[in-house]
Amino acid sequence: QVQLSESGGGLVQAGGSLRLSCAASGRTFSMYHLGWFRQAPGKEREFVAAIRRSGRFVYYADSVKGRFTISRDNAKNTGYLQMNSPQPEDTAVYSCAATSDGRYDYIAPPPTDRGYDYWGQGTQVTVSS
Repeated sequence: QVQLSESGGGLVQAGGSLRLSCAASGRTFSMYHLGWFRQAPGKEREFVAAIRRSGRFVYYADSVKGRFTISRDNAKNTGYLQMNSPQPEDTAVYSCAATSDGRYDYIAPPPTDRGYDYWGQGTQVTVSS
């Protein structure tokens, strides 16, 4: 198993920037594809971004494309979500998730939470206008 822990959330002004981190422990981080999801109050959890375990392919929700960047440093057992120009509608609890499913070496990791096996506890991001 892998354990995930997010950090870096907080209050940010619209148009600013924030970087979330997802620290992994337990099993080898490079074995896992990584996803970021978010859940706003009263809404369902939604896909934000994903990166294959190789780090070579990334995927984004249309709502964050061009503003957010997902990355990973397998040597540091850490994944990142760089949030540039966040907007109030980006306010949510952000969670990272991992799966070791080998299919996603060849196809995009799923944009649904059912495709992931391990989750962090989440970190709150609040964007003020």
